Amino acid sequence: MNQIFSHPLTDTAIQRRAQVFTILEEICQELEWTQTQFEKARTSYEAVADWLAGSSDPMLASLHVYLHGSGALGTSIKPIGRDEFDVDLISFILGLGPEIAPMCLTAAIGQRLREHAYYASILEEKKRCWRLNYAGDFHLDISPTIANPNCVNGGELVPDRKLRDWHATNPRAYRALFDERAALVPRMTQSIVAAQRDAATTEPFPVRQSVKGILRRTVQLLKRHRDLEFLHVQEEIAPISIIITTLAMRSYEMCVRRHVFVDELQVLIDTIRLMPIFIERPLVNGRQIYAVWNETTQGENFAERWNEEPARVEAFYKWHSKALADFESLRDLVGLDAIVGSMKDSLGDKLVARTMNRRMDALNEGRKTGALMLGAGVGLTTQKSAASTPVPRNEFFGD
Repeated sequence: MNQIFSHPLTDTAIQRRAQVFTILEEICQELEWTQTQFEKARTSYEAVADWLAGSSDPMLASLHVYLHGSGALGTSIKPIGRDEFDVDLISFILGLGPEIAPMCLTAAIGQRLREHAYYASILEEKKRCWRLNYAGDFHLDISPTIANPNCVNGGELVPDRKLRDWHATNPRAYRALFDERAALVPRMTQSIVAAQRDAATTEPFPVRQSVKGILRRTVQLLKRHRDLEFLHVQEEIAPISIIITTLAMRSYEMCVRRHVFVDELQVLIDTIRLMPIFIERPLVNGRQIYAVWNETTQGENFAERWNEEPARVEAFYKWHSKALADFESLRDLVGLDAIVGSMKDSLGDKLVARTMNRRMDALNEGRKTGALMLGAGVGLTTQKSAASTPVPRNEFFGD
């Protein structure tokens, strides 16, 4: 089992890195749904599913609606400059074969939505889906699919961008694979590192464990970083989320299975570093192409547009290099002002300021009342437990 670091870290370095990762975790929490938004989206999703299922159109007689994309994976983030989240739905039609024209099935979905007065008022036709715009909260994108008879893994077929043909896809199997990899727990060596030093030294702060886990947080942070980097780029060349997610989950799996890490921050950084090795360059019809394959079905290349639009390739590699450098900088910077400044540059000034204000308010209140504790497995907290110890005033980011 390989170890990613070459020499033991000092207590101060371990504590500083743990706090950096905890701040990144809190930034991700700021990017997520509020409870109110979540409940609205859930209610709207269920209502739309019921309405589509109640269609009298024979083409839609056997219909199954489910969530896919970032909402299903748990990697949604709030877009920059607006409060609307993207919610992606699949309308899987059973009993239909590839002989049905994609345009006909898509039109049937649209017609059913128009039969509802409210849905008709917020309906927008997209390239291969229908969008319901719930202003100020989220929008629902509804894509039709049918069964893929050539996929032994329960795959589906989705219309291409021109609604002329069917393309292989497999959202449910993709989600299961992502969940499986996200559940992998990296091996950490904080206790081993501590044992290499004088026995009187202090054990490192444990990082607060999130329900999301490191892989989901990595994807969220990368998507946020991408959004900021391409905010003012007019061309449609930003790396799409499915490519970022696929490369990250493959890299994360390899890192976790092969290596031992000093901490969560190093897992995040090495996951980012190794992402490009999963971009393949196969020969197809005598031409070398770019491919980021969907492992759960044959024939779905998430990087398909790279082969017709080379600017997307250059944009990905340039962005990835910048993202890696920015997160490596966070790992190595000393001083809270420098760390927060770097986070603002790479993740957004207002987002980071809001996160730090909430964090400082909670910590300052905890210190004033004597309620700030160091809890095993949760880091800094104001909740007492049998395994928690009081935290004195201190600063672990250096001078």
